Amino acid sequence: MDDELYLNKFLNPLNVCKRYQPKLGQGNKQQGLNLTQFLSLYGADPFYSWIGLDSDLMYAAHKAAGGMTSIYRQIGRGCENLFRQILIDSTGYEDVKYSTWSYTTKTKANKDKVLTLDGRLELAAIQNSDIKAKVTQWIVDYSRFLNVPVPANGAVFEVRQGYKSKDSKRQNADIDNVAVAWANGYLPVFAIFSSQIDADLVLRYRSEPGRSNYGECLR
Repeated sequence: MDDELYLNKFLNPLNVCKRYQPKLGQGNKQQGLNLTQFLSLYGADPFYSWIGLDSDLMYAAHKAAGGMTSIYRQIGRGCENLFRQILIDSTGYEDVKYSTWSYTTKTKANKDKVLTLDGRLELAAIQNSDIKAKVTQWIVDYSRFLNVPVPANGAVFEVRQGYKSKDSKRQNADIDNVAVAWANGYLPVFAIFSSQIDADLVLRYRSEPGRSNYGECLR
Protein backbone atom coordinates (compact mmCIF):
# COMPACT_ATOMS: atom_id res chain seq x y z
CA MET A 1 0.00 0.00 0.00
CA ASP A 2 1.36 3.39 -1.06
CA ASP A 3 0.85 6.20 1.48
CA GLU A 4 1.70 8.85 -1.11
CA LEU A 5 -0.90 7.42 -3.49
CA TYR A 6 -3.54 7.54 -0.75
CA LEU A 7 -2.60 11.11 0.15
CA ASN A 8 -2.88 12.22 -3.47
CA LYS A 9 -6.20 10.42 -3.91
CA PHE A 10 -7.56 12.52 -1.06
CA LEU A 11 -5.87 15.85 -1.82
CA ASN A 12 -6.05 16.07 -5.61
CA PRO A 13 -9.72 17.11 -5.73
CA LEU A 14 -8.94 19.99 -3.36
CA ASN A 15 -6.77 21.62 -6.02
CA VAL A 16 -10.03 22.82 -7.57
CA CYS A 17 -10.54 25.06 -4.53
CA LYS A 18 -7.31 26.93 -5.20
CA ARG A 19 -8.70 28.06 -8.54
CA TYR A 20 -12.16 28.97 -7.28
CA GLN A 21 -13.51 32.39 -8.26
CA PRO A 22 -17.07 33.65 -7.65
CA LYS A 23 -19.21 33.77 -10.78
CA LEU A 24 -21.86 36.24 -9.62
CA GLY A 25 -24.01 35.40 -12.59
CA GLN A 26 -21.34 36.58 -15.01
CA GLY A 27 -18.73 33.83 -15.36
CA ASN A 28 -18.96 30.64 -17.40
CA LYS A 29 -18.71 27.15 -15.95
CA GLN A 30 -14.93 27.06 -16.15
CA GLN A 31 -14.01 30.48 -14.81
CA GLY A 32 -15.47 33.09 -12.47
CA LEU A 33 -14.48 36.70 -11.89
CA ASN A 34 -11.10 37.81 -10.59
CA LEU A 35 -10.76 40.82 -8.29
CA THR A 36 -10.25 43.32 -11.10
CA GLN A 37 -13.30 42.07 -12.98
CA PHE A 38 -15.38 42.13 -9.80
CA LEU A 39 -14.43 45.72 -8.99
CA SER A 40 -15.22 46.75 -12.54
CA LEU A 41 -18.63 45.02 -12.46
CA TYR A 42 -19.72 46.39 -9.09
CA GLY A 43 -18.05 49.74 -9.67
CA ALA A 44 -20.18 50.24 -12.78
CA ASP A 45 -23.36 49.50 -10.84
CA PRO A 46 -24.80 52.82 -9.56
CA PHE A 47 -26.46 51.26 -6.52
CA TYR A 48 -23.76 48.79 -5.46
CA SER A 49 -21.00 51.35 -5.85
CA TRP A 50 -23.03 53.93 -3.91
CA ILE A 51 -23.39 51.64 -0.88
CA GLY A 52 -19.77 50.56 -1.09
CA LEU A 53 -20.01 46.97 -2.29
CA ASP A 54 -17.29 47.53 -4.90
CA SER A 55 -14.53 46.66 -2.43
CA ASP A 56 -11.78 44.11 -1.92
CA LEU A 57 -13.49 42.91 1.26
CA MET A 58 -16.76 42.17 -0.52
CA TYR A 59 -14.91 40.15 -3.15
CA ALA A 60 -13.10 38.23 -0.40
CA ALA A 61 -16.45 37.50 1.28
CA HIS A 62 -17.93 36.15 -1.96
CA LYS A 63 -14.85 34.04 -2.58
CA ALA A 64 -14.87 32.65 0.96
CA ALA A 65 -18.60 31.87 0.92
CA GLY A 66 -18.51 30.00 -2.38
CA GLY A 67 -15.13 28.50 -1.58
CA MET A 68 -16.42 26.85 1.60
CA THR A 69 -19.08 25.02 -0.39
CA SER A 70 -16.43 23.96 -2.88
CA ILE A 71 -14.09 22.78 -0.13
CA TYR A 72 -16.68 20.47 1.44
CA ARG A 73 -17.64 19.11 -1.97
CA GLN A 74 -14.03 18.38 -2.90
CA ILE A 75 -13.25 16.86 0.50
CA GLY A 76 -16.16 14.52 -0.15
CA ARG A 77 -14.71 13.54 -3.51
CA GLY A 78 -11.33 13.00 -1.91
CA CYS A 79 -12.93 10.71 0.67
CA GLU A 80 -14.59 8.71 -2.11
CA ASN A 81 -11.32 8.34 -4.03
CA LEU A 82 -9.37 7.32 -0.92
CA PHE A 83 -12.00 4.84 0.27
CA ARG A 84 -12.25 3.21 -3.15
CA GLN A 85 -8.47 2.88 -3.51
CA ILE A 86 -8.25 1.21 -0.11
CA LEU A 87 -10.94 -1.25 -1.19
CA ILE A 88 -9.05 -2.06 -4.39
CA ASP A 89 -5.73 -2.57 -2.60
CA SER A 90 -7.17 -4.53 0.34
CA THR A 91 -9.29 -6.91 -1.71
CA GLY A 92 -6.83 -7.49 -4.53
CA TYR A 93 -9.57 -6.97 -7.12
CA GLU A 94 -8.37 -8.02 -10.56
CA ASP A 95 -10.80 -5.54 -12.12
CA VAL A 96 -11.46 -2.14 -10.52
CA LYS A 97 -15.07 -2.28 -11.73
CA TYR A 98 -15.83 -4.28 -8.59
CA SER A 99 -14.91 -1.29 -6.40
CA THR A 100 -18.17 0.50 -7.28
CA TRP A 101 -21.75 -0.59 -7.89
CA SER A 102 -24.32 0.77 -10.33
CA TYR A 103 -27.92 0.09 -11.18
CA THR A 104 -30.41 1.44 -13.69
CA THR A 105 -33.70 3.04 -12.75
CA LYS A 106 -36.41 4.98 -14.55
CA THR A 107 -36.98 8.74 -14.41
CA LYS A 108 -40.43 10.35 -14.34
CA ALA A 109 -40.05 10.75 -18.10
CA ASN A 110 -39.56 6.97 -18.34
CA LYS A 111 -35.92 7.34 -19.37
CA ASP A 112 -33.13 5.11 -18.07
CA LYS A 113 -30.94 6.64 -15.38
CA VAL A 114 -27.78 4.99 -14.02
CA LEU A 115 -27.05 5.51 -10.32
CA THR A 116 -23.66 4.61 -8.86
CA LEU A 117 -22.66 3.96 -5.26
CA ASP A 118 -19.15 4.88 -4.19
CA GLY A 119 -17.78 1.55 -2.98
CA ARG A 120 -18.40 -2.19 -3.11
CA LEU A 121 -17.12 -5.32 -1.44
CA GLU A 122 -17.99 -8.06 -3.94
CA LEU A 123 -17.36 -11.31 -2.09
CA ALA A 124 -16.88 -13.43 -5.22
CA ALA A 125 -14.24 -11.03 -6.56
CA ILE A 126 -12.10 -10.60 -3.43
CA GLN A 127 -8.72 -12.22 -4.10
CA ASN A 128 -7.23 -11.74 -0.63
CA SER A 129 -8.49 -14.79 1.28
CA ASP A 130 -7.89 -13.26 4.72
CA ILE A 131 -9.82 -10.11 3.81
CA LYS A 132 -12.58 -12.18 2.23
CA ALA A 133 -13.02 -14.22 5.41
CA LYS A 134 -13.14 -11.09 7.58
CA VAL A 135 -15.60 -9.31 5.28
CA THR A 136 -17.83 -12.38 5.12
CA GLN A 137 -17.89 -12.68 8.91
CA TRP A 138 -18.52 -8.95 9.33
CA ILE A 139 -21.53 -9.12 7.01
CA VAL A 140 -22.88 -12.17 8.85
CA ASP A 141 -22.42 -10.55 12.26
CA TYR A 142 -23.94 -7.25 11.23
CA SER A 143 -26.89 -8.90 9.54
CA ARG A 144 -27.59 -10.78 12.75
CA PHE A 145 -27.36 -7.50 14.66
CA LEU A 146 -29.91 -5.97 12.28
CA ASN A 147 -32.02 -9.14 12.41
CA VAL A 148 -32.11 -9.41 8.62
CA PRO A 149 -31.17 -12.19 6.17
CA VAL A 150 -27.48 -12.31 5.29
CA PRO A 151 -26.99 -10.77 1.82
CA ALA A 152 -25.30 -13.15 -0.60
CA ASN A 153 -23.14 -10.85 -2.69
CA GLY A 154 -21.39 -8.48 -0.28
CA ALA A 155 -21.74 -4.84 0.76
CA VAL A 156 -22.10 -1.50 -1.02
CA PHE A 157 -21.11 1.88 0.37
CA GLU A 158 -22.21 5.48 0.10
CA VAL A 159 -19.14 7.51 1.09
CA ARG A 160 -19.48 10.99 2.62
CA GLN A 161 -17.16 13.39 4.42
CA GLY A 162 -20.12 14.29 6.65
CA TYR A 163 -23.89 14.28 6.38
CA LYS A 164 -25.78 17.42 7.39
CA SER A 165 -27.97 17.85 4.34
CA LYS A 166 -31.66 18.42 5.06
CA ASP A 167 -32.49 17.91 1.39
CA SER A 168 -35.41 15.46 1.42
CA LYS A 169 -34.78 14.56 -2.22
CA ARG A 170 -31.27 13.43 -1.36
CA GLN A 171 -32.44 11.54 1.70
CA ASN A 172 -35.14 9.76 -0.28
CA ALA A 173 -32.58 8.83 -2.94
CA ASP A 174 -30.36 7.31 -0.25
CA ILE A 175 -33.25 5.28 1.12
CA ASP A 176 -34.17 4.13 -2.39
CA ASN A 177 -30.56 2.98 -2.84
CA VAL A 178 -30.99 0.82 0.25
CA ALA A 179 -34.00 -0.98 -1.15
CA VAL A 180 -32.28 -1.70 -4.46
CA ALA A 181 -29.08 -2.83 -2.73
CA TRP A 182 -30.96 -5.30 -0.53
CA ALA A 183 -32.90 -6.60 -3.50
CA ASN A 184 -29.61 -7.30 -5.28
CA GLY A 185 -28.00 -9.12 -2.36
CA TYR A 186 -25.88 -6.34 -0.82
CA LEU A 187 -25.62 -4.89 2.67
CA PRO A 188 -26.00 -1.08 2.30
CA VAL A 189 -23.59 0.94 4.43
CA PHE A 190 -22.82 4.61 4.99
CA ALA A 191 -19.08 5.30 5.27
CA ILE A 192 -18.89 8.76 6.85
CA PHE A 193 -15.41 10.05 7.58
CA SER A 194 -16.28 12.76 10.12
CA SER A 195 -18.61 12.77 13.12
CA GLN A 196 -20.68 15.57 11.54
CA ILE A 197 -24.06 13.89 11.06
CA ASP A 198 -27.35 15.73 11.46
CA ALA A 199 -29.30 14.36 14.43
CA ASP A 200 -32.66 14.73 12.66
CA LEU A 201 -31.31 12.72 9.74
CA VAL A 202 -30.21 9.87 12.00
CA LEU A 203 -33.63 9.93 13.66
CA ARG A 204 -35.39 9.70 10.30
CA TYR A 205 -33.40 6.66 9.20
CA ARG A 206 -33.86 4.91 12.52
CA SER A 207 -37.61 5.54 12.41
CA GLU A 208 -37.97 3.86 9.00
CA PRO A 209 -36.59 0.36 9.69
CA GLY A 210 -38.77 -1.15 7.00
CA ARG A 211 -37.10 0.87 4.26
CA SER A 212 -33.64 1.67 5.59
CA ASN A 213 -30.97 -0.04 7.63
CA TYR A 214 -28.69 2.97 7.23
CA GLY A 215 -30.00 4.12 10.60
CA GLU A 216 -28.33 1.20 12.32
CA CYS A 217 -25.13 1.94 10.43
CA LEU A 218 -25.20 5.48 11.83
CA ARG A 219 -24.97 4.32 15.44
